[in-house]
Order: sequence, then C-alpha cells, then structure tokens
Amino acid sequence: MIPDDSGDRRSGLTLRSPAFDKGRPIPRKHGYTTDNVSPPLEISGVPADAASVALVMDDPDAMKPAGKIWDHWVVWNIDPETTDIAAGEVPAGATEGANDYGERGYGGPNPPDGEHTYRFVLYALDTTLDLGVGATKADLKKAISGHVLAETQLTGTYAP
Repeated sequence: MIPDDSGDRRSGLTLRSPAFDKGRPIPRKHGYTTDNVSPPLEISGVPADAASVALVMDDPDAMKPAGKIWDHWVVWNIDPETTDIAAGEVPAGATEGANDYGERGYGGPNPPDGEHTYRFVLYALDTTLDLGVGATKADLKKAISGHVLAETQLTGTYAP
C-alpha cells in the first residue's frame, strides 16, 4: 500500500502575520475606517506541486448583524513561491476580487456590533484560476473545488 501523505501536506502549510498573533487583535490601521491597509502575511509550507495559492479573508461573526458571512478580501493566482505579502500589497501576478463593500481588493474589519473574529484562509491549489477581476468568494470557492492540495487558516479579532 502506498502511504497517503496528504495529512503531512495539509499540516505543513502555514499562514501567519508579523502584525498580530493567531487569535489576537488585528492592529487598528488594518481596519476599514482607519488606514484600510491589509496586514502583512507570511506563507510557508506550500506543497511543491502547487500551481498557485488563493487567499480569502472573511468575517463569520457578521451573520448576526449582516445576515451573512462578510467577505473582506479575495485574492487568487498568487505565485506558490510567495513567502511574504507586505502590508497593503498584492503579490505580482495575483488578482483581487470583489469584497462585500462593493469594492475590489482589501476591505478591512469594521464590525458594527462588538468584537468579531476574522479568518484569513489560504489555499494551495493544483491549478491557476481563470476568473474575472470582479469574481467573488463564491466564484472562487466554485473554481477551486477539487483543486485544493492544502489549506490553513489564521484568525484575528477586531473591535469597533
């Protein structure tokens, strides 16, 4: 029997930020009503056979006030060799989609009703994606179905 290494590949992918520790507050400058600058991110452990990486930032705590999970940032076709995404930057060659503010690109935290937890979900993919610049998280999720080699998540909190 050939050993299944998918568990190792899944556990090796990591996403962190030098701006905040996992589960801790996201600095104010990354908020929508302040500087609205995406936080710096560090990626490691992308599987060698990945063709691209995708990133989604959303707010599951928005279900109560907004009636849905609020999408803040959708990025795809990130080069799998990327290890750092600088604050306020998008990696060369990557494409940003639409967020729930009705804009394209990063839209920072802006909880209306107290502290929310935000998820940054990183997907290593076995393909590059052919999505238009106005694509949404739903479009991305449909396109990556069956193509995810590994995924990981970073969470941070933000309060008004």
